[in-house]
Amino acid sequence: MRIIVAPDSFKGSVSAVCTANAMERGIKAVFPEAEVIKVPIADGGEGTVEALVAATNGRMIYQNVVGPMGDVVEAYWGILGDGETAVMEMAAASGLPLVPKDKRDPRIATTYGTGELIKAALDRGLRKIIIGIGGSATNDGGCGMVQALGGKFLDSDGQELPYGGAALAQLDRVDLSGMDSRLIDTVIMVACDVDNPLCGATGASAVYGPQKGANPKMVVELDGALKNFASKAQIATGKDVAELPGAGAAGGLGAGFLFFTKAKLQPGVEIVLTTTGFESLVKSAQLVITGEGCTDFQTAFGKAPVGVAKLAKKYNVPTLCLAGGLGQGYEDVLKQGIDGLMSTVPGPMTLDECIEGGAQLIEMGAKRLCQIVKVGMQMKGEADS
Repeated sequence: MRIIVAPDSFKGSVSAVCTANAMERGIKAVFPEAEVIKVPIADGGEGTVEALVAATNGRMIYQNVVGPMGDVVEAYWGILGDGETAVMEMAAASGLPLVPKDKRDPRIATTYGTGELIKAALDRGLRKIIIGIGGSATNDGGCGMVQALGGKFLDSDGQELPYGGAALAQLDRVDLSGMDSRLIDTVIMVACDVDNPLCGATGASAVYGPQKGANPKMVVELDGALKNFASKAQIATGKDVAELPGAGAAGGLGAGFLFFTKAKLQPGVEIVLTTTGFESLVKSAQLVITGEGCTDFQTAFGKAPVGVAKLAKKYNVPTLCLAGGLGQGYEDVLKQGIDGLMSTVPGPMTLDECIEGGAQLIEMGAKRLCQIVKVGMQMKGEADS
């Protein structure tokens, strides 16, 4: 029997790679002869780099970059097994977890470090880049990224603007004459799972600004600055992208990519599944087991387990989901290709206990899941005889 395990990470507890290994141990306890193919996945957010590097036998790269608040941080990215594709998460260089809660200020936070990661990939001769843009601390429209790649954002006196979204209120002109020419021949796939426009009531500042430290007054200030940015960027590039779905992602980084590169925004799980070759693997499988930390109504809106299940359903391969917890509306995923669900939690436990014992709980959960599968196989055998 060929079983594919394709889990997302159990965030805050177990990575997608470790989850896949734990699932394999549980499966082997019931089906020791089974061929288990591990395809750790992600949806473009946290864990995407590790999952894709592991799935393709690639390698990790670590380097110091300018962090979101202008200090130096150690970031990471990866080169996939094909030796031609870079994969990165903007959060590794410009993410909210890099900033202590009492220091968060989207008015001055920058995506400069994200641009440094892209430049590092270009310096290594890579011309295909996958980048997830969730979890940002920034609201600068991607201007920091562009600055790291040679672009300039100038005020009315011809002076370069400082880092951060608030400074964009003073933007008078965008100078792209020094932009890295290698970007012209570079394919950039942006993993983006939100459809917010750049500005307005559902834009970057209003929806995501508060979680990055913005109070109501700052939200108004930042939204106005991004409106000015969009106007000046449109003049410089001839593109009108502010209202496009995803332009407001990551504090407007989505718009930055659309304005200043040839990037395309795509659902993260689609990029990951395509890159790992999941579809070619699932054709000959008898069972797929996916999973995530919490399965609820949000999972049905294109999160990783549903992406896995939809591809498996295309080839009539049943998909089971092993989740750390089953939240409100988890039944919705049964309409999206997932055939059955189980929680890893065997009884009353605190959240801390679940997190601490994550790998073991996943292993034992996979074992229980497969014991039920085994009973089903025996019943089918009796029905066929």
